[in-house]
Amino acid sequence: MRVVVVGLGVQGRKRLAIAGGDAVATVDPVAQDATYRRIEDVPVADYDAALVCTPDGVKLPLLTHLLGHGKHVLVEKPLIAESDADLARLRDLATAKGVACYTAYNHRFEPHLVRLKHALESGVLGKVYLAKFFYGNGTARDVRNSAWRDQGLGVFPDLGSHLLDWTLFLFGRPSTEAEVWRNNRFENKASDHFHFGFRGTSPELDFEMTLLSWRNTFRCDVFAEKGSAHIDCLCKWGPSTFTLRKRILPSGRPEEETETLTCPDPTWKAEYAHFLGLCRAPSTNIDNDIWINGVFNAVRRTLAS
Repeated sequence: MRVVVVGLGVQGRKRLAIAGGDAVATVDPVAQDATYRRIEDVPVADYDAALVCTPDGVKLPLLTHLLGHGKHVLVEKPLIAESDADLARLRDLATAKGVACYTAYNHRFEPHLVRLKHALESGVLGKVYLAKFFYGNGTARDVRNSAWRDQGLGVFPDLGSHLLDWTLFLFGRPSTEAEVWRNNRFENKASDHFHFGFRGTSPELDFEMTLLSWRNTFRCDVFAEKGSAHIDCLCKWGPSTFTLRKRILPSGRPEEETETLTCPDPTWKAEYAHFLGLCRAPSTNIDNDIWINGVFNAVRRTLAS
């Protein structure tokens, strides 16, 4: 598979390293080591797929160009638009051209998140009542100093897109609308702390994210009829721990199983392998993006009212 990496920021260079010998060119308007300045300058006969790692505002025209020329695409999350119809057109274009269009959510390949999904599917937890997620990093100053990141809903589409994708991955679409509980701009022009969720659904969902967690932190707590499951930390920040607790009736200290991983982040390599598989049997996950985009737009309207 001959791939072009479009955008040589932090994410683009990670993708370039993982692609290795598959990468035949890079595209970036300012990076001195890029092969080309514009995707239109890359001969279409020279590559089969593109890894798009650009700011959000330029993704739609880039994807239209790539898909229109029959190229497979991996695009960094989030894939957002003013209208869901804009995303539907990309989905339909990919389908018509018979190519893969995959929005990258690398945390789906986090080992303990996969283990949690298996636990949920096995029924060992019984009916799930509540899932709580906290995702925080300390990038507030980096975001504020960026030429393009400190705008719009800030941390919500950045980290919140992962939380919404985890919702789809673990539980499916909630049956109720998202509610905003806290929205703060402590240091940044755009939101640097956001707390939202879904009530009246099964399970109820509670999501909190911030750019003000000076020690990078991820926590997931799932409370259910027969026990609970807990993830503490992502592998990239390690060590990462998964704990499964089995309820003792009527009350008492639960039985507990714990696994701790100390390893480099395995998600990038696993996701690239997944993308290559999609290229062999083309499909798209843009329907997920349409739902996530709808949540963003609904929240934006709520905050503006």
